[in-house]
Amino acid sequence: MAEFDVKKAEELEQKYDSGLHTRAIGPWLLKFSFFFSIFFAGYHYVTAGIGVPVDYWHMGFHMSGVILLVFIGYPLLRNEGAWTRHPNTWWRYGNVPIWDWLLILGGIAGALYIGVTWYEIEIEFLGGRYVLPEQVLRQGNPATIDIVFGTVLILVLLEAVRRTLGIIVPIIIVVFTGYAVFGQYIPIQILTHPGISWSQYINNMYFPAEGIFGVTLWIVSTVVFHFVLFGVLAQRMGLGQFFVDIATVIAGRYTGGLAKVSVVSSAFFGTISGSSIANTVSTGSLTIPNMKRMGYPGHLAGGVEAASSAGGQITPPIMGAAAFVMAEFLEVPYTTVVLAAIVPAAMHYIGVLSIVHFQAKRLGLKGMPAEEIPKLLNVLKRGWPTAVPLAVLIYVLFSGYSPHMAAFWGISSALAIGFLNPMHRIGIRDVFDGCVMGVKYALAVGAVCSAIGIVVGVVNSTGLGFRLGFMVTNSALTIAEGLQPILVSIPLVDFTIEAVQLFVSLILIAVTCILMGAGLPTTALYIMLATVAQPALGNLGVPPLASHLFVLYYGVISEITPPVCASAYAAAGIAGANPFRTGLSAFSLGIAKLMVPMVFVYSPAMLIVIDTHFTWGDFISTTVSCSIGVFMVATSVAGYFLTHMSALVRWAMAISGVLLVAPGTTSDLYSVAIFVPVLAHQIYMRRRARALETADA
Repeated sequence: MAEFDVKKAEELEQKYDSGLHTRAIGPWLLKFSFFFSIFFAGYHYVTAGIGVPVDYWHMGFHMSGVILLVFIGYPLLRNEGAWTRHPNTWWRYGNVPIWDWLLILGGIAGALYIGVTWYEIEIEFLGGRYVLPEQVLRQGNPATIDIVFGTVLILVLLEAVRRTLGIIVPIIIVVFTGYAVFGQYIPIQILTHPGISWSQYINNMYFPAEGIFGVTLWIVSTVVFHFVLFGVLAQRMGLGQFFVDIATVIAGRYTGGLAKVSVVSSAFFGTISGSSIANTVSTGSLTIPNMKRMGYPGHLAGGVEAASSAGGQITPPIMGAAAFVMAEFLEVPYTTVVLAAIVPAAMHYIGVLSIVHFQAKRLGLKGMPAEEIPKLLNVLKRGWPTAVPLAVLIYVLFSGYSPHMAAFWGISSALAIGFLNPMHRIGIRDVFDGCVMGVKYALAVGAVCSAIGIVVGVVNSTGLGFRLGFMVTNSALTIAEGLQPILVSIPLVDFTIEAVQLFVSLILIAVTCILMGAGLPTTALYIMLATVAQPALGNLGVPPLASHLFVLYYGVISEITPPVCASAYAAAGIAGANPFRTGLSAFSLGIAKLMVPMVFVYSPAMLIVIDTHFTWGDFISTTVSCSIGVFMVATSVAGYFLTHMSALVRWAMAISGVLLVAPGTTSDLYSVAIFVPVLAHQIYMRRRARALETADA
């Protein structure tokens, strides 16, 4: 097995992740960006340990750093000229034009203005006396200068998001802004509201508590960045190689060994990674070429890696940092979210491993040669120190300390072991490079999570979430009333209007989440979906934790859903395969992630921590039937169980599996009734195939 190369993985990520494409800048500006990134990372590391400044100052500092680096690194237009370094002129320095410097000045001024004007300001100038009351007295009645700085900051953030992630999110934010300001002109009665004046809009979006300086920016600046930095440093001090080696020991020898190594190592990486693309290229740079060498088609090799890596965003303890935001939204301990996510994440990997296994059986692919599999004792002897930082981070998290304190001790232990571990020693330059890369990862997330606070603010100030929820449930009720007369003809099942309405609502919300999730970082994606889509589930009586996990799961599925499937495209690039076909392979491999959210909505016992719905009987029956059902659907996707399956048998097995995944005794009985003849047919076909092989011999 090849050695894990951190630098190669980072080069691949910069190649396939458009959010990391930055322009060529002059040498002095390059040095400034390098040292500022180290300072930026150091500030967050130190304040995580000793305590962050007052929230509006801390968030202002974080946003200022993000704005500065975004407009230095990301060009106005991504054309050929954007990547060429031009000579300095009066309007361009270091290849950064004057308008970008003006945006930097305006953005930093807007970000720090809140802190500067928090308390009363009294200035005497040219014989005049100017007084700006303290911020709390301006709430609801912002001064003209407040409106100017707030407007400038909003425009700068929209442009920062456009440059890092594309035009879709800014359009969404502009639509929400238009809804807030022109609500009285909306032709749909349920969405109509009196409208908010621009001054009141800036008041709501700019002053702390909600909007830009709300919970989203707070979580990003105190938690998300720290865990991104931890993941980068942990990889550099050898944790990535340890994950790959352990995965090889666990899964390498079995049927389809290299693909299973990809699944297991990606699951491990998911515990520290905040990005599906980062996960894909980190493990994929090793596993995809090896899978192709062993006989896997390129699209399947890429699909395995993409599906496994996308699962990292739902894998505890970090879950793309969405776990921390979810805990804040729900006002529950972080450990509650992590415990709830364990079983659904396991179901995803059961599905991927099962499909990989039966695909390998169908293709006749074996495990890795024994000589290529490292010895467990050697792996542990060489790599156990690299796992200590992750253990420290998890221990501190589950001991009840704040997430940023856990990140502080995780980073501290990673640095200590990186400097002292003779098996995989790192130097100061490795740490500096890791800080720079961690900051680069955080730019798009920081920009979009600052701006996405506007969506949260609009929803809270207009009641839009509840209005949309009412629209979804009403539409679902209309559809349910049309479907119910057809469904009542199915024997032994009582399809009530309420049950059909819930199912249709879930389908509508799931499709919305997949469409809205395309191309967004996990944290920003979850914040937007929890604000816009989740209230509809609350109207239907779904427990809050189940509804929040539901929208997160279907949002993350967009990573492997064609035509916009960033992880699959990155994997396809490494595999040299067709991106769309790789996306289809990844989607089919991630089929369990598509089904499991439905299960924990109907049977929240799977989530363990919801006391009003949990009994051991419900938990065991739901989990066992779901895992077996996922396994059965996996055989259908692969087209192989005991032997090759015809199209009709595959459909029968898929239906049987879905019915078993669905909670309830009646659906289980229907599943068994379909599965028994399928199993009998498979046994007969296998015996027949063996008899033919014997006769030929």
